[in-house]
Amino acid sequence: MNAPATPPAFATCDLCDASENDTTGSFRVLPPVFQDFGSRPRFCGPVATLRCPEDNSRVREAVNTPGYVVTPQGRVGRVLVVDGAGSLRRALVGGNLAAAAAKNGWAGIVVDGAVRDLAELRQAQVGIRALALVPLRTAKRDVGEADIPVQIQGVWVRPGDWLYADEDGIVVSARALHG
Repeated sequence: MNAPATPPAFATCDLCDASENDTTGSFRVLPPVFQDFGSRPRFCGPVATLRCPEDNSRVREAVNTPGYVVTPQGRVGRVLVVDGAGSLRRALVGGNLAAAAAKNGWAGIVVDGAVRDLAELRQAQVGIRALALVPLRTAKRDVGEADIPVQIQGVWVRPGDWLYADEDGIVVSARALHG
């Protein structure tokens, strides 16, 4: 198991309070439309991005690679942000992909779209946020783009940003917001 270290203590409410005067756009808040489907209600890490509406071929590739980066503070799990164009027709992440993400050290997955296999998602040791559940899997067309800026529910998220998710919501910053 390649689980990342325990996430640092943070609260998205406190991060918002500390960043309320930020006018640079480096601190962003995702709309409160994401539901918690994973086993970890709190996760954070540097972002990797995908754009892949209704095809999870790139998601499978990503979660089967090391999900962590080594920093001076130690190994840190990354967060995979999947731009599924908000589609609720097909699930971009299911139990097998969540298990692979956990095995490979990913801290979390945020899907602007649907997921499936709730019981298995809850067993995988990874944070998972998505818009909804749908039982239909994706088509495999081998399409999608990786490591590009994506717009998630109207908010830009870029590779290398830091994402923080807890019970109160999800925020994104251009830099790490913890020690």
